Amino acid sequence: MNQSPMPVVSPATLEVVPLGGLGEFGMNMMAVSWEDTTVVIDAGVMFPDPDQLGVDLIIPDLTYLEGRRGRVKALVLTHGHEDHIGALPHVLPLVDGPVYGTAMTLALVEPKLEEHGIDANGRLEPIKPRETVAVGPFTIEFIRVTHSMPDCVALAITTPAGLIVHTGDFKIDQTPIDGEHFDLHRFAELGTRGVLALFADSTNIDRRGFTGPEIEVIDAFEELFTSTHGKLVVATFSSSIYRMQVLVDLAVQFERKVAFVGRSIVQNAEIAQRLGYLRIPAGVQIRDADVPSYASQDVLCVTTGSQGEAQAALPRIAIDDHRFVKLGPDDTVVFSARAIPGNEKAIARTMSHVARRGADVVTESMKHVHVSGHGSAEELKLVLSLVRPKYFVPIHGEYRQLAQHARVAREVTARTSRTLQVLLAQDGDVIQFDQRGARIADRAPTGRVLIDVTRTGEVGDEVLRDRRHLAGDGVVVAVVAISRQTGGLIGDPELVARGFVVGEGRGEALFDDAAGVIAECIETSSVEERTDQGLMTEKLRGELRRFFKKRSGRRPLVLPVLMEI
Repeated sequence: MNQSPMPVVSPATLEVVPLGGLGEFGMNMMAVSWEDTTVVIDAGVMFPDPDQLGVDLIIPDLTYLEGRRGRVKALVLTHGHEDHIGALPHVLPLVDGPVYGTAMTLALVEPKLEEHGIDANGRLEPIKPRETVAVGPFTIEFIRVTHSMPDCVALAITTPAGLIVHTGDFKIDQTPIDGEHFDLHRFAELGTRGVLALFADSTNIDRRGFTGPEIEVIDAFEELFTSTHGKLVVATFSSSIYRMQVLVDLAVQFERKVAFVGRSIVQNAEIAQRLGYLRIPAGVQIRDADVPSYASQDVLCVTTGSQGEAQAALPRIAIDDHRFVKLGPDDTVVFSARAIPGNEKAIARTMSHVARRGADVVTESMKHVHVSGHGSAEELKLVLSLVRPKYFVPIHGEYRQLAQHARVAREVTARTSRTLQVLLAQDGDVIQFDQRGARIADRAPTGRVLIDVTRTGEVGDEVLRDRRHLAGDGVVVAVVAISRQTGGLIGDPELVARGFVVGEGRGEALFDDAAGVIAECIETSSVEERTDQGLMTEKLRGELRRFFKKRSGRRPLVLPVLMEI
């Protein structure tokens, strides 16, 4: 009987593991490993859904990196958006080497590390496009791309298995605000040299054509500057430095003073000015505290809060809760940002509050006041055509975008002599490249870690479940005194409720009956049960939950407190 030959195993394998960003928007992070060297690309966060109560940020599960502790030699950042740098304070302790990024990216990283009390200790290494760095067996080249903020790069990583290209987030802006063009020439050169694998942004694959350039919003804003007789208030993302520059230039043209309102937008504007990415002529910028000193028609306010975030500047202005900026009937409020899915209700509520102040509301559906920072289908096809990879892995997007990008990639090469293999991966898939080719070979630990920044850190599933429970049905605390010797009930149980609603006039009778349930439960229990505090607590909790569900139809969080006397 002939036996099949044993498969030839390559002595070394290039291993790429996406830890976030494949299957969701945000939380972008990827690990690239060869033998004992791992390089991490980006360390992003995702923001919580409305039902994730008390959660501030969501970061990728770091179990895979913890398992490679001592071998993670560098962290490489493509640009400074939160979904690419927000998790850095949590990831950096697992990295033994430097953090590479452009000047703007690292400037945005520094205050995050300071807030967490992390001393980077000279580990932040600034780089420029077309520069290269060596990390173990890897040589990493940085390539200029255009996006919705300055100083963004793609990565070309030379590995022992071949060249891989990671685009980061990009669009191809032919008329960039800062004059720094997308480096199409370098992408073409790499394609000619031969690319093993391309990892490319999929965010806007379902949009046809080309994404508009940043300067496309100028006409709409010129019209608003002309027609607004009071204050012009523009809410945008705090990282939208190009949008800020457009607004500042128009404010100079229309003789308005500019006030940045909101902590993050003030901080980012200061960083951008210091690095030369935001140019504001002398005498144009004022503090938010100075806004009341000027006539409304002479002021432009650029604010945070485009997503309706409760503590951001615009929602506070909208409910007349800001110390310095007030809205009036002649004012116009512009939402110059896309609505992140899940934020629609909060944004609509903010708009309604603005309308109550008598101000006009303008959104991107009314005027062209926003353009995306991500390339549409034709731009993604262009990059595929230039790079001409052997293997293609769609990244950055929900699974439907990844699948659509995979279909488009096959169409791009369908009528050519080139063969393209698409690897449709998800978070945690272990993609291996070796002498035999490429495959999704295994699964790595992956998931989401919920962060409450005002507390100690992680929010576990059980904590989130209890918060939802409390929000929906309230809490009932039952204080019960029992005898230390016999376990018998001493006195009447006391019940305290918060957020637990019953019909008018029924509350007192309901709690009297609940006290009877407690008494009966204790009396019918054996001496062993009554003197076991943990056992008795759980038994009372179960009885009270059944009682409240039967009598009120609600399921409050029940907390029995047993006091031994």
